[in-house]
Amino acid sequence: MYIPRSYREDDPAALQALMQEYNFATLVSQVEGQLFASHLPFLLDGARGAHGTLRGHMARANPQWHSFAAGAEVLVIFQGPHAYVSPSWYMEHPSVPTWNYAVVHAYGTPHLVDDAAALYRMLEATVQRHEAALADPWPLHPPGDYMRKMMQAIVGFEIPITRLEGKFKLSQNRAPQDQAQVVTALAGRGDPLSGEVARLMHQRQT
Repeated sequence: MYIPRSYREDDPAALQALMQEYNFATLVSQVEGQLFASHLPFLLDGARGAHGTLRGHMARANPQWHSFAAGAEVLVIFQGPHAYVSPSWYMEHPSVPTWNYAVVHAYGTPHLVDDAAALYRMLEATVQRHEAALADPWPLHPPGDYMRKMMQAIVGFEIPITRLEGKFKLSQNRAPQDQAQVVTALAGRGDPLSGEVARLMHQRQT
């Protein structure tokens, strides 16, 4: 990924925070000589390995998992908040439009989770992660006939992260007064993504 120096983010805590919050990511690899992508929810175990370990699952009918046996590196893209930035928000002119965003690229070599008990624990953790905010969380029941049948239709895998790249493009190339104007304008737009970009910018300015 192309990362100008002013936009590069190397802080592990900031990178892992984005991966945790925006955990529905894109897994990219080579399948039979062609690029192939799957869009999947991931769990991040930040304490396992130098940069953490990703855990996920996909449909057994998805051909992507077959390529894991080759031991090739894969890329997982975590897309954080993003928003259009109008030049009309700047104090300095002339200027042009741009796009502010935050993204993390995680690299590693996946391996399959063959143990049924380990796969169930992964599914249970995934459900708990996403049900936690609900008023009446749905529990994943212990494996019975139905659950065992459903588990046979998926494949679990882990990716020990060997390399992380972070790009937080948040108007760092602009003067402080322009950055402040962008934060105010984005916060006032009313849509969640613009608000999240404004929040990130404000955090990094204080």
